[in-house]
Amino acid sequence: MNIPTTSNMRSRINNMGFKISTSSMATTTITIFLVLSLSYSLIHSSSSSSSSSSSSLPLPLPILPIPNAFQLQWQLTNMALFFHFGINTFTNTEWGSGHVDPTTFNPIKFNASQWIRVAKDYGFSRVLITAKHHDGFCLWPSDYTDYSVRSTQWRNGKGDVVSDLAVAAKDAGVGLGIYLSPWDRHENCYGRTVEYNEFYLAQMTELLTRYGEIKDVFLDGAKGEGEKDMKYFFESWFSLIHQLQPGAAIFSDDGPDTRWVGNEGGAAGSTCWSLFNRSAAGIGRVDFDSKYQSEGDPLGPDWVPALCDVSIRPGWFWHASEHPKSARTLLNIYYKSVGRNCLLLLNVPPNSSGIISAEDIQVLKEFSDLRNSIFSHNLATNALLNASTTRGGIHDSRFSPYNVLKEDIHTYWAPEENQSSWTLYINLQELVSFNVLQVQEPIQMGQRVIEFHLEALNQGGVWNRVTNGTTIGYKRLLLFPQVKSQYLKLVVDKSRAEPLISYLGIYMDPVTILSDIHDEKLVGRFNGSQVLQTRSTTYNNSHSATM
Repeated sequence: MNIPTTSNMRSRINNMGFKISTSSMATTTITIFLVLSLSYSLIHSSSSSSSSSSSSLPLPLPILPIPNAFQLQWQLTNMALFFHFGINTFTNTEWGSGHVDPTTFNPIKFNASQWIRVAKDYGFSRVLITAKHHDGFCLWPSDYTDYSVRSTQWRNGKGDVVSDLAVAAKDAGVGLGIYLSPWDRHENCYGRTVEYNEFYLAQMTELLTRYGEIKDVFLDGAKGEGEKDMKYFFESWFSLIHQLQPGAAIFSDDGPDTRWVGNEGGAAGSTCWSLFNRSAAGIGRVDFDSKYQSEGDPLGPDWVPALCDVSIRPGWFWHASEHPKSARTLLNIYYKSVGRNCLLLLNVPPNSSGIISAEDIQVLKEFSDLRNSIFSHNLATNALLNASTTRGGIHDSRFSPYNVLKEDIHTYWAPEENQSSWTLYINLQELVSFNVLQVQEPIQMGQRVIEFHLEALNQGGVWNRVTNGTTIGYKRLLLFPQVKSQYLKLVVDKSRAEPLISYLGIYMDPVTILSDIHDEKLVGRFNGSQVLQTRSTTYNNSHSATM
């Protein structure tokens, strides 16, 4: 094996764009760092170059569990909008009684196309609708109840909210999901287990066979205190849903496809595995472990990624006296949901006219503008990269460290097998100020990283740890005090298997102040591992913090 000399190494480094000298202690440190990193890579590449020149190494083995195609598609969407709309919109309630006159429902300006346009314009590629909430009122003309839009004066009883939304979503290329509440405060058969489960499945069948492709089915175990005893046949429901809509992702407290994060404040724990043990959870359990829901399970046998649900307003349904959260608050939530390996489901309730309120739209626009201003330009785009090792050596570009600059989870940096040190070296080519790190894993290969950190070389030639994290998953965002540096190291400290990195981004967020991340719902620090405690607001003796 021919190991390069220091002078040859210096020449190679200069050719790569790493201009070095020995005029100061700082540049000497940089020289040593670059020489060692490049020589480490060359040593490993020379040992495998003969084999890589004759044949390419296959992809590394995935580490189980891994997502199915529809879970993967769900994760790639990042965010979805939830539309809570129904009788409650007109009665200033959150949990309706189930006995309000259906003619109360009369959204004279209803416009499903406006709902979808708002979603698409501001970065939401999926929407979900409360086709039936706990009051039992159906937004479609169900054949199995008289408590639906058919019994209203709206459009002379011929309207269908779900149909209009399905058409608008299909035309715009937006995915459609439904929420069909298991709890029904209107139907007399509720409480008679077999009869009501048959009724529920009949309504579910209507929704899954009349309105084209359904991307999401949202289920929960909500039921008020003192309500009739009722057993829901969830496994039968899951089987029917997968039969009628095999591409739909089913959400509940424990999956089977996506899980609740354990709170309604929109935040996951800073450790968040998509791995989960479904047998350790249960839908609607009052003794559920919120920490387990929030963090997942590194030893879990099931792939069940977490969903963070939160409303843009204090309540889930529209109330004239309420106002939306600020765009900066939504950005904070974004860091704690999408930035922690989750999908953000943001509820934006249409008003009693049947449209999304202008003030909500303004906040969504500002939220979109903030995200674009921060994340539209990766400050590492033109960086020079190296790695401690590369699978197949530096001649195999399929696993090159430069893959981390491509926004595609199917390309990634992969190290050699059986290594104990995994480092990406980043030369930004100029001094850059930044305070956000984005890292992603190719989750189709399994979730791997357990611990990692980022280091920056200061102008005194000293390496400082900038930030550290635990899990990565599909996307991890870490916000930290502003740093100015040219040279960085991303170090994976612990991993379930050889770590694979599909994307690395360096950004500057001039808006978010770390101390502003704290709110009355969060116990602990931002980037901490505590879970949220939701605040409760009351309308007509109903709690808005619970869907």
